[in-house]
Amino acid sequence: MNRSRLSAAAFAVLAALVVAGCGDPGGLRGAGATPTAEGPTHLWPDLPSPSAPAEDYGAIESVKVDGVRVPDGDLHKVDPADVVRADFTQNPGTYERSDSAYRQTVARLKDCAADNSGESGRCPVLKAYYRDLTGDGRDDLIVGVSTPDDNLDIRVYAEEKRQLTQIMEMSDAVLGVELAGRDLIIRAISSLAGYEYHTVWSWDAHQKAMLPTRDEIVRSANAPRPVSPRPSPARPSAGASPSDSASPSGSTSPSGDGAR
Repeated sequence: MNRSRLSAAAFAVLAALVVAGCGDPGGLRGAGATPTAEGPTHLWPDLPSPSAPAEDYGAIESVKVDGVRVPDGDLHKVDPADVVRADFTQNPGTYERSDSAYRQTVARLKDCAADNSGESGRCPVLKAYYRDLTGDGRDDLIVGVSTPDDNLDIRVYAEEKRQLTQIMEMSDAVLGVELAGRDLIIRAISSLAGYEYHTVWSWDAHQKAMLPTRDEIVRSANAPRPVSPRPSPARPSAGASPSDSASPSGSTSPSGDGAR
Protein backbone atom coordinates (compact mmCIF):
# COMPACT_ATOMS: atom_id res chain seq x y z
CA MET A 1 0.00 0.00 0.00
CA ASN A 2 1.45 3.38 -1.07
CA ARG A 3 1.34 6.52 1.02
CA SER A 4 -1.57 8.20 -0.83
CA ARG A 5 -3.81 5.15 -0.49
CA LEU A 6 -2.90 4.83 3.17
CA SER A 7 -3.78 8.49 3.86
CA ALA A 8 -7.11 8.15 2.10
CA ALA A 9 -8.00 5.04 4.07
CA ALA A 10 -7.05 6.68 7.35
CA PHE A 11 -9.15 9.76 6.55
CA ALA A 12 -12.16 7.56 5.74
CA VAL A 13 -11.89 5.73 9.07
CA LEU A 14 -11.57 9.01 10.99
CA ALA A 15 -14.60 10.47 9.24
CA ALA A 16 -16.64 7.38 10.04
CA LEU A 17 -15.76 7.66 13.74
CA VAL A 18 -16.75 11.32 13.84
CA VAL A 19 -20.07 10.65 12.13
CA ALA A 20 -20.80 7.71 14.45
CA GLY A 21 -20.21 9.96 17.45
CA CYS A 22 -17.62 7.69 19.12
CA GLY A 23 -17.43 8.69 22.76
CA ASP A 24 -14.24 6.83 23.71
CA PRO A 25 -11.69 9.51 24.68
CA GLY A 26 -8.84 7.08 24.08
CA GLY A 27 -7.14 7.79 27.43
CA LEU A 28 -5.35 5.39 29.74
CA ARG A 29 -7.44 2.95 31.75
CA GLY A 30 -6.63 1.56 35.17
CA ALA A 31 -5.78 -2.17 35.35
CA GLY A 32 -6.72 -2.49 38.98
CA ALA A 33 -4.67 -2.63 42.13
CA THR A 34 -1.01 -3.67 41.73
CA PRO A 35 0.26 -6.20 44.28
CA THR A 36 3.00 -4.92 46.54
CA ALA A 37 6.45 -6.28 45.69
CA GLU A 38 8.03 -8.34 48.46
CA GLY A 39 11.76 -8.89 48.79
CA PRO A 40 13.35 -12.16 49.94
CA THR A 41 13.11 -12.98 53.62
CA HIS A 42 16.38 -14.20 55.11
CA LEU A 43 15.87 -17.05 57.56
CA TRP A 44 18.24 -17.59 60.50
CA PRO A 45 20.55 -14.69 59.61
CA ASP A 46 22.75 -15.40 62.65
CA LEU A 47 23.76 -18.91 61.60
CA PRO A 48 27.50 -19.51 62.10
CA SER A 49 29.66 -20.34 59.10
CA PRO A 50 30.05 -24.09 58.47
CA SER A 51 33.38 -25.62 59.42
CA ALA A 52 33.48 -28.09 56.52
CA PRO A 53 31.84 -28.33 53.08
CA ALA A 54 29.09 -30.82 52.35
CA GLU A 55 29.90 -34.06 50.60
CA ASP A 56 30.67 -33.45 46.94
CA TYR A 57 28.68 -35.10 44.17
CA GLY A 58 31.29 -36.63 41.89
CA ALA A 59 34.62 -35.14 40.93
CA ILE A 60 34.88 -31.35 40.90
CA GLU A 61 38.51 -31.13 39.90
CA SER A 62 40.49 -32.45 36.97
CA VAL A 63 42.65 -35.53 37.41
CA LYS A 64 45.62 -36.40 35.20
CA VAL A 65 45.70 -39.87 33.66
CA ASP A 66 49.22 -41.16 32.99
CA GLY A 67 50.34 -43.95 30.70
CA VAL A 68 48.05 -43.19 27.74
CA ARG A 69 49.48 -41.45 24.69
CA VAL A 70 47.19 -39.21 22.64
CA PRO A 71 48.46 -39.15 19.03
CA ASP A 72 48.29 -35.66 17.53
CA GLY A 73 46.17 -34.62 20.52
CA ASP A 74 43.20 -36.42 18.93
CA LEU A 75 41.13 -38.46 21.39
CA HIS A 76 39.48 -40.27 18.46
CA LYS A 77 42.79 -42.11 18.02
CA VAL A 78 42.83 -43.47 21.58
CA ASP A 79 41.25 -46.78 22.60
CA PRO A 80 38.55 -45.90 25.19
CA ALA A 81 39.18 -49.20 27.00
CA ASP A 82 42.85 -48.26 27.48
CA VAL A 83 41.81 -44.89 28.88
CA VAL A 84 39.32 -46.41 31.34
CA ARG A 85 41.74 -49.14 32.40
CA ALA A 86 44.47 -46.62 33.19
CA ASP A 87 42.09 -44.21 34.90
CA PHE A 88 40.40 -46.84 37.10
CA THR A 89 43.68 -48.22 38.34
CA GLN A 90 45.02 -44.74 39.12
CA ASN A 91 41.83 -42.97 40.23
CA PRO A 92 39.06 -45.01 41.91
CA GLY A 93 36.78 -41.97 41.76
CA THR A 94 33.61 -42.44 43.81
CA TYR A 95 34.72 -45.93 44.88
CA GLU A 96 37.08 -47.11 47.56
CA ARG A 97 39.81 -49.45 46.39
CA SER A 98 38.51 -52.03 48.85
CA ASP A 99 34.98 -51.95 47.41
CA SER A 100 33.91 -55.20 45.79
CA ALA A 101 32.33 -53.35 42.85
CA TYR A 102 35.57 -51.50 42.17
CA ARG A 103 37.75 -54.60 42.33
CA GLN A 104 35.38 -56.56 40.07
CA THR A 105 35.28 -53.72 37.55
CA VAL A 106 39.08 -53.53 37.39
CA ALA A 107 39.19 -57.30 36.85
CA ARG A 108 36.62 -57.12 34.05
CA LEU A 109 38.55 -54.32 32.35
CA LYS A 110 41.32 -56.86 31.64
CA ASP A 111 38.90 -58.65 29.32
CA CYS A 112 38.47 -55.64 27.03
CA ALA A 113 39.99 -56.35 23.63
CA ALA A 114 41.42 -53.80 21.26
CA ASP A 115 38.07 -53.52 19.48
CA ASN A 116 36.42 -52.61 22.80
CA SER A 117 34.09 -55.62 22.57
CA GLY A 118 35.74 -57.83 25.15
CA GLU A 119 37.13 -61.33 24.64
CA SER A 120 34.39 -62.98 26.71
CA GLY A 121 31.67 -60.34 26.56
CA ARG A 122 32.61 -59.14 30.05
CA CYS A 123 34.13 -55.81 29.01
CA PRO A 124 32.19 -53.16 30.96
CA VAL A 125 33.15 -50.23 28.73
CA LEU A 126 30.17 -49.00 26.72
CA LYS A 127 30.27 -47.27 23.35
CA ALA A 128 32.29 -44.06 23.52
CA TYR A 129 30.93 -40.67 22.43
CA TYR A 130 32.73 -37.50 21.43
CA ARG A 131 31.68 -33.88 21.91
CA ASP A 132 33.47 -30.59 22.51
CA LEU A 133 32.35 -29.93 26.08
CA THR A 134 35.16 -27.55 27.06
CA GLY A 135 34.70 -25.15 24.14
CA ASP A 136 38.30 -25.39 22.89
CA GLY A 137 37.24 -26.62 19.45
CA ARG A 138 38.36 -30.23 20.00
CA ASP A 139 36.24 -33.24 20.84
CA ASP A 140 36.37 -34.64 24.34
CA LEU A 141 35.85 -38.31 25.18
CA ILE A 142 32.73 -39.50 27.05
CA VAL A 143 32.82 -43.04 28.42
CA GLY A 144 30.34 -45.13 30.40
CA VAL A 145 31.39 -48.11 32.48
CA SER A 146 28.80 -50.57 33.80
CA THR A 147 29.63 -51.75 37.32
CA PRO A 148 28.54 -54.88 39.21
CA ASP A 149 26.37 -52.84 41.59
CA ASP A 150 24.03 -51.99 38.65
CA ASN A 151 25.36 -48.44 38.46
CA LEU A 152 26.89 -46.61 35.54
CA ASP A 153 30.22 -44.87 36.06
CA ILE A 154 30.48 -41.93 33.64
CA ARG A 155 33.83 -40.31 32.95
CA VAL A 156 34.79 -37.50 30.58
CA TYR A 157 38.34 -36.92 29.32
CA ALA A 158 40.01 -33.94 27.68
CA GLU A 159 43.46 -33.47 26.16
CA GLU A 160 45.69 -30.52 26.88
CA LYS A 161 49.32 -30.32 25.75
CA ARG A 162 49.34 -34.07 25.03
CA GLN A 163 48.27 -34.78 28.60
CA LEU A 164 45.13 -36.90 29.09
CA THR A 165 42.94 -35.44 31.84
CA GLN A 166 39.77 -36.66 33.49
CA ILE A 167 37.41 -33.68 33.80
CA MET A 168 34.34 -35.49 35.13
CA GLU A 169 33.53 -38.65 37.07
CA MET A 170 30.31 -39.81 38.71
CA SER A 171 28.51 -43.07 39.43
CA ASP A 172 24.79 -43.51 39.90
CA ALA A 173 21.77 -45.68 39.09
CA VAL A 174 21.46 -44.04 35.69
CA LEU A 175 18.25 -44.13 33.66
CA GLY A 176 19.57 -42.22 30.68
CA VAL A 177 22.22 -39.79 29.45
CA GLU A 178 21.73 -36.93 26.99
CA LEU A 179 23.94 -34.39 25.27
CA ALA A 180 22.50 -30.90 24.83
CA GLY A 181 24.98 -28.48 23.32
CA ARG A 182 27.96 -28.54 25.67
CA ASP A 183 25.97 -29.92 28.61
CA LEU A 184 25.77 -33.52 29.76
CA ILE A 185 22.37 -34.36 31.28
CA ILE A 186 22.07 -37.45 33.47
CA ARG A 187 18.77 -38.99 34.57
CA ALA A 188 19.01 -41.20 37.64
CA ILE A 189 16.67 -43.20 39.84
CA SER A 190 15.15 -41.45 42.85
CA SER A 191 14.24 -43.11 46.11
CA LEU A 192 10.87 -41.37 45.78
CA ALA A 193 8.57 -43.60 43.71
CA GLY A 194 7.47 -42.04 40.44
CA TYR A 195 10.27 -39.43 40.38
CA GLU A 196 13.78 -39.20 39.00
CA TYR A 197 16.82 -36.96 39.33
CA HIS A 198 18.00 -34.75 36.46
CA THR A 199 21.55 -33.44 36.82
CA VAL A 200 23.14 -31.09 34.30
CA TRP A 201 26.95 -31.16 34.12
CA SER A 202 28.65 -28.16 32.51
CA TRP A 203 32.24 -27.14 31.90
CA ASP A 204 33.63 -24.62 34.37
CA ALA A 205 36.65 -22.77 33.00
CA HIS A 206 37.78 -21.61 36.44
CA GLN A 207 37.74 -25.07 38.02
CA LYS A 208 38.92 -26.73 34.78
CA ALA A 209 36.34 -29.49 35.29
CA MET A 210 32.72 -30.40 34.65
CA LEU A 211 30.47 -29.31 37.53
CA PRO A 212 26.88 -30.32 38.38
CA THR A 213 25.41 -26.89 37.66
CA ARG A 214 21.75 -27.91 38.04
CA ASP A 215 20.19 -30.76 39.99
CA GLU A 216 16.44 -31.31 40.25
CA ILE A 217 13.90 -34.00 41.04
CA VAL A 218 11.05 -34.33 38.55
CA ARG A 219 8.09 -36.57 37.89
CA SER A 220 9.02 -39.55 35.70
CA ALA A 221 7.54 -39.53 32.23
CA ASN A 222 6.38 -43.15 32.58
CA ALA A 223 5.00 -42.74 36.10
CA PRO A 224 1.33 -43.66 36.45
CA ARG A 225 -0.91 -40.64 36.41
CA PRO A 226 -3.18 -40.03 39.40
CA VAL A 227 -6.72 -41.25 38.92
CA SER A 228 -9.15 -38.34 38.71
CA PRO A 229 -12.12 -38.67 41.07
CA ARG A 230 -15.40 -39.56 39.38
CA PRO A 231 -17.83 -36.64 39.34
CA SER A 232 -20.66 -36.99 41.83
CA PRO A 233 -24.16 -37.32 40.33
CA ALA A 234 -26.15 -34.12 40.02
CA ARG A 235 -28.54 -33.53 42.88
CA PRO A 236 -32.03 -32.11 42.30
CA SER A 237 -32.50 -28.54 43.37
CA ALA A 238 -34.52 -27.73 46.46
CA GLY A 239 -38.26 -27.95 45.84
CA ALA A 240 -37.99 -30.17 42.77
CA SER A 241 -39.98 -33.38 42.82
CA PRO A 242 -38.27 -36.75 42.23
CA SER A 243 -40.11 -37.07 38.92
CA ASP A 244 -38.72 -33.73 37.78
CA SER A 245 -35.13 -34.72 38.52
CA ALA A 246 -35.47 -38.11 36.83
CA SER A 247 -36.87 -36.76 33.53
CA PRO A 248 -34.58 -34.94 31.08
CA SER A 249 -35.37 -31.31 30.40
CA GLY A 250 -37.73 -30.79 27.51
CA SER A 251 -38.82 -34.46 27.30
CA THR A 252 -42.36 -35.36 26.30
CA SER A 253 -44.69 -38.04 27.50
CA PRO A 254 -44.26 -41.55 26.07
CA SER A 255 -47.32 -40.99 23.85
CA GLY A 256 -46.05 -37.66 22.51
CA ASP A 257 -44.89 -37.26 18.94
CA GLY A 258 -41.55 -35.75 20.07
CA ALA A 259 -40.32 -38.89 21.86
CA ARG A 260 -37.16 -40.46 20.36
